[in-house]
Amino acid sequence: MRFMVITKATADSEAGVLPATEDFATMGAFIEELVDAGVLLAAEGIGPSSTGARIYFDGDRKTVVDGPFTESKELIAGFYLVEMKSMEECVEWFKRCPVKSRDGEPTNIEIRRLYSADDFGEQLTDEQRVAVQRREESAAPGYRSA
Repeated sequence: MRFMVITKATADSEAGVLPATEDFATMGAFIEELVDAGVLLAAEGIGPSSTGARIYFDGDRKTVVDGPFTESKELIAGFYLVEMKSMEECVEWFKRCPVKSRDGEPTNIEIRRLYSADDFGEQLTDEQRVAVQRREESAAPGYRSA
């Protein structure tokens, strides 16, 4: 099973404050453990919402709003994409993740299972399954879609 582990933004990360050298080294060591275990598919930090944009959809109307997104209560600062045997295994791994809040507030990470084509059962036609397989085969290495 694949999981996305979402790290939450803090006031510092939204201000563009990068991790201290020692924090980067600590997180790097954790990431190396994931790599060595063969479970890490990707891990990236995400820039502050001030550098992003949102597209709102309302029927045929599309509205683009540039960041920052100050009305949001929880923003994303980064993610891990991992492959694990179960949610329980993923939770156990990420309980060890060296996440710390820079602005003194408690924080959390969120773990969400990613769908695979098999999860859709009979709702996915044979033709759609073939299309998914074709996309996966022709996409960048490591890509898998639902």
